[in-house]
Amino acid sequence: MAELATIARPYAKALFELAAEKGHVEAWLEKLTELSWAVSQPKLATFIEDAGVASSVKADTLIGLLESIHTPQYTEFKNFLYVLAEGGRLMVLPDICAQYQEFLLSRDHIQKAVVYSAFPMSEGQFAKVVSDCQQKFGCKLEATLEIVPELIGGIKIEVGDKVLDLSVQGKLKNLYAAMVN
Repeated sequence: MAELATIARPYAKALFELAAEKGHVEAWLEKLTELSWAVSQPKLATFIEDAGVASSVKADTLIGLLESIHTPQYTEFKNFLYVLAEGGRLMVLPDICAQYQEFLLSRDHIQKAVVYSAFPMSEGQFAKVVSDCQQKFGCKLEATLEIVPELIGGIKIEVGDKVLDLSVQGKLKNLYAAMVN
């Protein structure tokens, strides 16, 4: 959902910048991840979307779910939750969390990558593919592997908005396009 990502981006950026300034990036990510999971649970989602419940009560409920949140390092994080609740944006927490993680990876000069393969790979083969991609794209990669039999053979790699298609399916599509044009 592009619109949720658009809404989440300024919140994630503000939270990340504040966390970096305070030196609590990883700790806040942990709490943000917990809350992202919590708001995706049906009963809590229904409670959060209930217009009859005050926003401060919603924020207090979420804060109550977190352990060790009452230490001084989380004061600004709790205030962030109150701001989200006041704006009716608590259900955007999963998108905020995803974008916050992207900012963290970007800060560490790491990009997310997805390697699509027609067949399963051994750990050694996957590590070699990731290593080669890191050289090609010039950055460290946090890669995941997905098996997609429709590729017929070969691999397809997505790094951010870049795609490297070395699959049989991709080559057949290119051949078809060349023949048709």
